[in-house]
Amino acid sequence: MQFLRYLVVGGAAFCVDFGVLIVLTDLIHIHYLVSAAIGFCCGLATNYILCINWVFSARSLSSKKTEFMIFAVIGLIGLGWNELLLYAGTDGLHLDYRVSKLITVGIVLVWNFGMRKLLLFSKLEA
Repeated sequence: MQFLRYLVVGGAAFCVDFGVLIVLTDLIHIHYLVSAAIGFCCGLATNYILCINWVFSARSLSSKKTEFMIFAVIGLIGLGWNELLLYAGTDGLHLDYRVSKLITVGIVLVWNFGMRKLLLFSKLEA
Protein backbone atom coordinates (compact mmCIF):
# COMPACT_ATOMS: atom_id res chain seq x y z
CA MET A 1 0.00 0.00 0.00
CA GLN A 2 2.83 2.38 0.88
CA PHE A 3 4.54 1.87 -2.49
CA LEU A 4 1.21 2.45 -4.27
CA ARG A 5 0.79 5.74 -2.42
CA TYR A 6 4.38 6.60 -3.31
CA LEU A 7 3.58 5.92 -6.97
CA VAL A 8 0.64 8.35 -6.79
CA VAL A 9 2.84 10.95 -5.12
CA GLY A 10 5.59 10.22 -7.62
CA GLY A 11 3.08 10.69 -10.43
CA ALA A 12 2.08 14.09 -9.10
CA ALA A 13 5.70 15.10 -8.61
CA PHE A 14 6.50 13.82 -12.11
CA CYS A 15 3.73 15.98 -13.59
CA VAL A 16 5.26 19.02 -11.92
CA ASP A 17 8.80 18.00 -12.95
CA PHE A 18 7.91 17.13 -16.56
CA GLY A 19 5.63 20.15 -16.93
CA VAL A 20 8.35 22.56 -15.83
CA LEU A 21 10.84 20.80 -18.12
CA ILE A 22 8.56 21.18 -21.17
CA VAL A 23 7.58 24.79 -20.43
CA LEU A 24 11.13 25.95 -19.80
CA THR A 25 12.64 24.02 -22.72
CA ASP A 26 10.00 24.42 -25.42
CA LEU A 27 8.36 27.73 -24.54
CA ILE A 28 11.12 29.72 -22.85
CA HIS A 29 13.98 28.01 -24.75
CA ILE A 30 16.19 27.17 -21.78
CA HIS A 31 18.65 24.31 -22.35
CA TYR A 32 17.01 20.99 -21.52
CA LEU A 33 19.52 20.08 -18.78
CA VAL A 34 18.97 23.38 -16.95
CA SER A 35 15.22 23.00 -17.38
CA ALA A 36 15.45 19.41 -16.12
CA ALA A 37 17.31 20.50 -12.98
CA ILE A 38 14.75 23.20 -12.20
CA GLY A 39 11.85 20.83 -12.90
CA PHE A 40 13.42 18.11 -10.78
CA CYS A 41 13.75 20.49 -7.81
CA CYS A 42 10.11 21.57 -8.18
CA GLY A 43 9.08 17.91 -8.32
CA LEU A 44 11.28 17.13 -5.32
CA ALA A 45 9.53 19.80 -3.24
CA THR A 46 6.14 18.43 -4.28
CA ASN A 47 7.28 14.92 -3.43
CA TYR A 48 8.56 15.90 0.02
CA ILE A 49 5.37 17.68 1.03
CA LEU A 50 3.15 14.82 -0.13
CA CYS A 51 5.39 12.08 1.32
CA ILE A 52 5.52 13.48 4.82
CA ASN A 53 1.77 14.12 4.82
CA TRP A 54 0.41 11.01 3.10
CA VAL A 55 2.88 8.23 2.28
CA PHE A 56 5.23 7.65 5.19
CA SER A 57 3.82 7.54 8.70
CA ALA A 58 6.83 6.04 10.51
CA ARG A 59 9.87 8.25 11.04
CA SER A 60 13.46 7.17 11.65
CA LEU A 61 14.51 10.59 12.91
CA SER A 62 12.91 12.89 15.43
CA SER A 63 14.46 16.05 13.99
CA LYS A 64 12.51 17.39 11.02
CA LYS A 65 15.51 19.52 10.06
CA THR A 66 17.79 16.47 9.88
CA GLU A 67 15.07 14.54 8.07
CA PHE A 68 14.76 17.26 5.44
CA MET A 69 18.54 17.50 5.03
CA ILE A 70 18.81 13.74 4.38
CA PHE A 71 15.78 13.93 2.07
CA ALA A 72 17.52 16.74 0.18
CA VAL A 73 20.81 14.82 -0.10
CA ILE A 74 18.96 11.78 -1.48
CA GLY A 75 17.20 14.16 -3.86
CA LEU A 76 20.45 15.78 -4.95
CA ILE A 77 21.93 12.38 -5.73
CA GLY A 78 18.73 11.64 -7.63
CA LEU A 79 19.22 14.95 -9.47
CA GLY A 80 22.71 13.79 -10.44
CA TRP A 81 21.28 10.53 -11.80
CA ASN A 82 18.56 12.52 -13.56
CA GLU A 83 21.04 14.82 -15.31
CA LEU A 84 23.48 12.04 -16.19
CA LEU A 85 20.86 9.68 -17.61
CA LEU A 86 19.03 12.49 -19.41
CA TYR A 87 22.27 13.61 -21.03
CA ALA A 88 23.23 10.02 -21.95
CA GLY A 89 19.85 9.39 -23.54
CA THR A 90 19.57 12.71 -25.33
CA ASP A 91 23.11 13.51 -26.42
CA GLY A 92 24.56 10.00 -26.27
CA LEU A 93 21.75 7.92 -27.77
CA HIS A 94 20.17 10.84 -29.67
CA LEU A 95 16.73 10.31 -28.19
CA ASP A 96 14.31 13.18 -27.83
CA TYR A 97 14.86 14.76 -24.40
CA ARG A 98 11.25 13.94 -23.44
CA VAL A 99 11.79 10.24 -24.18
CA SER A 100 15.06 10.29 -22.23
CA LYS A 101 13.23 11.88 -19.30
CA LEU A 102 10.55 9.18 -19.31
CA ILE A 103 13.21 6.46 -19.16
CA THR A 104 15.14 8.33 -16.47
CA VAL A 105 12.08 8.75 -14.25
CA GLY A 106 11.73 5.03 -13.56
CA ILE A 107 15.34 4.63 -12.51
CA VAL A 108 15.33 7.69 -10.27
CA LEU A 109 11.96 6.69 -8.76
CA VAL A 110 13.39 3.38 -7.54
CA TRP A 111 16.49 5.15 -6.12
CA ASN A 112 14.46 7.80 -4.31
CA PHE A 113 11.88 5.43 -2.83
CA GLY A 114 14.44 2.87 -1.70
CA MET A 115 16.76 5.34 -0.03
CA ARG A 116 13.98 7.36 1.60
CA LYS A 117 12.33 4.23 2.91
CA LEU A 118 15.63 2.86 4.21
CA LEU A 119 17.05 6.02 5.75
CA LEU A 120 14.09 8.17 6.68
CA PHE A 121 10.77 6.45 6.92
CA SER A 122 11.18 3.16 8.70
CA LYS A 123 11.17 2.46 12.38
CA LEU A 124 14.57 1.44 13.55
CA GLU A 125 14.60 -1.45 15.97
CA ALA A 126 17.00 -1.32 18.93
